[in-house]
Amino acid sequence: MTGGRLSALARSAALFRKTDGRPAPLAEAAVLVVVILFFARIHAAVGTDAAVATANALALQSVERALHVDIALAANQWLTGNPGFIQPAVYYYRLYYLAIIGALVWVYLRRPAVYLKVRRTLVAMALLVLPVYWAVPMSPPRFALPGIVDIIAEHDILGGAASRAAGTSYSAMPSMHVGWSLWCGYAVWIALRGTHPRLALLAWVFPLGMVGVVLVTGNHYVLDIAGSFLLLGASIGVVWAWERLSERVIRPRPGVP
Repeated sequence: MTGGRLSALARSAALFRKTDGRPAPLAEAAVLVVVILFFARIHAAVGTDAAVATANALALQSVERALHVDIALAANQWLTGNPGFIQPAVYYYRLYYLAIIGALVWVYLRRPAVYLKVRRTLVAMALLVLPVYWAVPMSPPRFALPGIVDIIAEHDILGGAASRAAGTSYSAMPSMHVGWSLWCGYAVWIALRGTHPRLALLAWVFPLGMVGVVLVTGNHYVLDIAGSFLLLGASIGVVWAWERLSERVIRPRPGVP
């Protein structure tokens, strides 16, 4: 009995300390919960002016027309004309959170050497996008573009009210459905590229699928998607700079023991 209690205490203690290069599990969970709550709170508080968000959306549509990439309406009409794809698109749109959790847990367990890099990139994305949502609130096509069918509201697995409630914060630019999906692809790619380079490339199929889904469901514009790619690139750059700075701070100077 004593041995069993000691074993249980040892397992509990392991949750609070680093193992095999991994951060302590409970510490990681706490960090992620704080980031999620902070992101959700700020996200809900910014970009709530419908008039400004609609004006920004109309301006973006004008830019897309000038660039000949205004395909949101045509993409949405394709989906409404092919109803067999509607429910799979809705599931893809809603259940991507499982992919984020799965990628994070998988990298933590199987690729601890790159875990901190991909977690820091995830946090950087969450922090960098909030000022954009505050400065440039944007109505999605389903609210601002005449003729768009609100696919998610009509077929949402969470119920139509959930989709309409999400619209109270106008944050179409950039698309975080694409952004988080890109992060998933990046996390798996960076974890596998050294040992399975060809397999690593398959990780990018998931975000490419999300690109199509957000367009056909009327949730984002082409330039929203471009913004997601820029956000991931900026977040990778921020993490790279942070790691270089950290190395300089902790690296001992020549002649100093």
